[in-house]
Amino acid sequence: MDGLSVPMHGFRVLTGTGNRALAESIATSLGVDLCKCTVNRFADGEVFVRIDENIRGADVFIVQPTNPPAENMLELLLLVDAVRRASAARITVVLPYYGYARQDRKDQPRVAIGAKLMANMIMRAGADRVLGLDFHQHQLQGFFDIPVDHLYAAPVFTAHYRKKNLTNLVVVAPDVGSAKMARGFAKRLNGSLAIIDKRRPTANVAEVVNVVGEVEGMDVLIPDDMIDTAGTVSEAARALKKLGAKDIYVCATHALLSGPAKQRLSDAPITEVAVTNSIYIPEERQFSTLKILSVGELLAKAIRFTHADQSVSALFEQ
Repeated sequence: MDGLSVPMHGFRVLTGTGNRALAESIATSLGVDLCKCTVNRFADGEVFVRIDENIRGADVFIVQPTNPPAENMLELLLLVDAVRRASAARITVVLPYYGYARQDRKDQPRVAIGAKLMANMIMRAGADRVLGLDFHQHQLQGFFDIPVDHLYAAPVFTAHYRKKNLTNLVVVAPDVGSAKMARGFAKRLNGSLAIIDKRRPTANVAEVVNVVGEVEGMDVLIPDDMIDTAGTVSEAARALKKLGAKDIYVCATHALLSGPAKQRLSDAPITEVAVTNSIYIPEERQFSTLKILSVGELLAKAIRFTHADQSVSALFEQ
């Protein structure tokens, strides 16, 4: 039985205000309407949540990324609590983007481990399982004491670049930690592999030191899990261009595009920046070389399989 033939009775998909467009895309792929709920603010900014349909005994999927502002996380927690108190049979939190994931260890004295704290709150609110997309580190799955299905956006990007018929391609890992991801892209796109030796003197500041591998005269793809201030990819693109690279493509699942990111990416010698709609990107943060790909169908398939208690392992493959 394929994903399209799985019966979808007795389940609901609902969302907060974090990324309603993606939730609507998921609902469209599933052939259902979003569950009606109210999410608004009191005069002092306090968040109010109410489920406006009967969901007693239903299998409920809550789609809500937890990127800033912090109200996105608070909305998620309140939605989970409201759904639990409305007697849902099972609650699955769908995290297109897991905010605070970079705070995953105590690498300095007296710092919080934000990723673990967020996981604790989601579980404490009443979630039964989590469906995530491209966590910043894979081991974040272990922060949850409930089942976690961790999906990858790589198939979406791979399909996009195959249509371009790129030849003589080299996939460049922006740092050593991204080498495994880059190797996966290189294998599926029949490209070679190179790695950037990068140092980060301070947070959100990256310095390219060396490039290990051949890039001269070749098209380049730089994959990453997120783009925040774009310091890494913009400096990488300039370094690769100086070494003789031809067209440079950048892809990242999560487009935070904070601060100077738009200007940096616009000024950098990059042919295209492909990202997904895991995070809502307002028009004022978009630019001419930005390409937004949808992960709605991927997440919809995962919801179908989860609801039918079928394996979703095929969707894990990069």
